[in-house]
Amino acid sequence: MSSSSPDSQDMLDVLAYNCSKLSQDLWEASGANEKRKIVAEYVKNADREGKSIKDFKEDLDWFNVTEPLSLDGSLRGKIVVLDFFTYCCINCMHILPDLKRLEHLYSVEDGLVVIGVHSAKFENEKNSANILSAVQRYEISHPVVNDNVSSMWRNLRVQCWPTLIILGPRANPLFVIMGEGQFEDLKLFVSSSLKYYRDKGAIQGHSLPINQTNELIETSHLQFPGKISCSYVGSDNSKSPMYAISDSGNHRILVIDSEGMVLHRIGGRKPGFVDGDFRKARFNAPQGVAFQNDHVLYVADNENHAIRKIDLKTKQVTTVAGNGNQGSDRIGGKAGRDQIISSPWDVACYQTRDLDMSFHSDESKAPLKDVLLIAMAGIHQIWALFPEETIWWKFKKYSAGSCLAIAGNGREENRNNSYPNNAAFAQPSGLAINRESKELYLADSESSSIRKMSLSDGKVLAVAGGDRNPLDLFSFGDIDGKLYSAKFQHPLGVAYNSKDNCIYVTDTYNHKIKKINATTNVATTCTFRDAEGNIRTFNEPAGCCIDPTGQYLFIADTNNHEILVGDLTDLTIRPLKIRFKAQDGDQIDNSGDIYVFEHTFKITPDGGKVQVKLEFGYLESNVKLTQGAPQKWSLSLPSEKWRCDTMQGSISSLNDGLSLTISVPKGSEQSKPIQGTVNFKLNLCANDVCFPKDFSVGLNFAHDVTGTTIAKGCLMVQIGRKNVVVSKE
Repeated sequence: MSSSSPDSQDMLDVLAYNCSKLSQDLWEASGANEKRKIVAEYVKNADREGKSIKDFKEDLDWFNVTEPLSLDGSLRGKIVVLDFFTYCCINCMHILPDLKRLEHLYSVEDGLVVIGVHSAKFENEKNSANILSAVQRYEISHPVVNDNVSSMWRNLRVQCWPTLIILGPRANPLFVIMGEGQFEDLKLFVSSSLKYYRDKGAIQGHSLPINQTNELIETSHLQFPGKISCSYVGSDNSKSPMYAISDSGNHRILVIDSEGMVLHRIGGRKPGFVDGDFRKARFNAPQGVAFQNDHVLYVADNENHAIRKIDLKTKQVTTVAGNGNQGSDRIGGKAGRDQIISSPWDVACYQTRDLDMSFHSDESKAPLKDVLLIAMAGIHQIWALFPEETIWWKFKKYSAGSCLAIAGNGREENRNNSYPNNAAFAQPSGLAINRESKELYLADSESSSIRKMSLSDGKVLAVAGGDRNPLDLFSFGDIDGKLYSAKFQHPLGVAYNSKDNCIYVTDTYNHKIKKINATTNVATTCTFRDAEGNIRTFNEPAGCCIDPTGQYLFIADTNNHEILVGDLTDLTIRPLKIRFKAQDGDQIDNSGDIYVFEHTFKITPDGGKVQVKLEFGYLESNVKLTQGAPQKWSLSLPSEKWRCDTMQGSISSLNDGLSLTISVPKGSEQSKPIQGTVNFKLNLCANDVCFPKDFSVGLNFAHDVTGTTIAKGCLMVQIGRKNVVVSKE
């Protein structure tokens, strides 16, 4: 591992001292013009004193560029902002919007280059494949380098995440900024540097070999699903559970049934902060989801720094806390958009008896009130939102709609305490409730521990993982054991199962699922196997929930872009196929989506044939099949007993259509339709842009005494650059 030379150490010590003095001068300045003059003079002096820093180490992995960048080569003549970050760090995430704003102001050709220098905290974060997923997940468009041995970190004597170092056009250090929330200073420093060196003729306007990695992500129904929750927590066979998924990479919420059929699709694929109906509403990388009841769902809208409420009856989305801007309030107490919050990562709904003293003679008659608990990762606290006026701990009254901190002092520590305001958390990211013991379990990700908080008095205690020293946030690993002897690595999700009294944990950076006995505090690894008996491997799973029976664990396998269902009785596991249904004319807005034709082809129990014809058309006049490129289709049927003369083929022209005759074997009547799919992998062009288009059309079949021996149907499939519309012909 490289180390700094004495000269470079002295140079960076001087830089840190000079920037500290500059900050004091700017604080004392009377206005914007005086600040610009102070910074201009500072840059002039720094230019005379600054020596070039060492270049990037060779043979490092780079992202978003087609070749490595060099301070001595392609970056010569540029103002370079080095963003030292690690992708688990919530404070580092808070820097990303500031960097995007800066890049919108000044392009590479203007002379500004932002480079993310990834310097890992956890072992898992040194893996380039995992960094690639993070670059895609956070939609980072500037170049990123995996400094897997922290050579640049050590050379520049960086001490914390995030740290920004601004370099001049000959790689001479000008400024250092530590921490978040300093965009105005960042903009001032960069603009002043660009002006000074442009006037000297030292800025070069050449382009760089940018190739955004986020365009290379594999297509899927889901993109980086973060959390999943169930609508029922107790076994009630009269009700069919729903599951809510935060489809974080697609900036939307999906509500599905237990078979994966999408019941509600809320929000669009582009980020935004918009209330309204399900089509108009927009989210920004949502994370935690929690049902309040059958028709109300709450969402931790992470990068909008907001809590959103989804009404499944009225099909409306409203904001109940936050206004889209990151806050630093560690007390709270306001309601709605007036209460700004910071990076909510998970939510959980809890019911408590209202402690109104008028019911002191018979507490059982006191009304139940809902409390929404929030893992406020951005400021390391637990908050609560009160939908109704509620009297809770110590008989304190909370007004309807109010949102405020209930535990954690805001310092990033692993500190347990009998008094909730004296406890401290380290980026709490997952919540689960044990209703019998009235306890909240939480995944404290940066301390790599699972902890619990009493919902009777707020006492915070350890469960497993981490270290007894509250300041040690580097006690992580992959060890089964009891209490502090157990080790996790940045766990993000928890779920409590009342059937076996175990807390299930997505041990995210260990790519595992573990469980902790809630009584003994012993943690063990759950080894799941697929249908072929192979051990299932995960990729940074971030969320999980238990089904109402307690038999199945639903897992958001984030970097594999899928939902898995694990059977806790035999530890088998299967993927849950996400299927989209739509009425005539509904649009598929995600490559790879399945359109389920609502009509069911009914065949007699003795079997028969289904004749399906698909006609094709274009949604836009400039869209067409790419000449010479493969245009493939394939047919997936319910079992090998089903037959079709042609199971796959090519399409030479959309004018030809596609006719299929499917032989259906004998079968018994079933309450649910059987499904098959026609899958398309097309290559299209629109003007000078070519792109792949993958989607499927789902067909429903049923054996029914009212059916016929030959069932017929015709569909129109219209294909566009962004959308696919399927309707009856």
